[in-house]
Amino acid sequence: MKLDRVLPFSHQLLQKCIGDGDIAVDATMGNGHDTLFLAHLVGEKGKVYSFDIQEEALRSTQEKLTNQNIQNASLHLCGHQHISETIPKELHSKVSGAIFNLGYLPGGDKSIVTQANTTISAIEQLLHVLAPEGIIVLVIYHGHEEGAVERDKLLSYVKSINQKEAHVLQYQFINGANNPPFIVAIEKIK
Repeated sequence: MKLDRVLPFSHQLLQKCIGDGDIAVDATMGNGHDTLFLAHLVGEKGKVYSFDIQEEALRSTQEKLTNQNIQNASLHLCGHQHISETIPKELHSKVSGAIFNLGYLPGGDKSIVTQANTTISAIEQLLHVLAPEGIIVLVIYHGHEEGAVERDKLLSYVKSINQKEAHVLQYQFINGANNPPFIVAIEKIK
């Protein structure tokens, strides 16, 4: 397949805006894959701030980081709606990129899902702490009831973002079975 699948494409977008010494955010820590990816992008001089409400996610992520002797990630057992109060004020406007994998923790409790209101709050906060040309990547899993609700609210919200403040891209395969995930990417202009 020549077209990039959703997750590799999300990582390509992040590689374009995050480099050595940068600040990045994993808004939905999950099993730690994106935190690990971001930690490699920012290098030893950079910092990753990761968020999740489940202790299982924090444990899994910490184990991955420990196994690779990575110490540039700060893991937070709280929702992503606490981004601006968690990231130090002196780093506001210096975050290069962020990623969300919305839905539920793979292999975890499927009744614990991300919610549109907290995700939108986190996006709004990120737009304030992002550097110009910083990118927010939303990987939207909507093949479950709450995922469809979140998808609809998020799409309505991102379409309303002022085009003078950010570019918004939607990337998806439109003929896939079972509601395949898709990406919304938001690039801050100023």
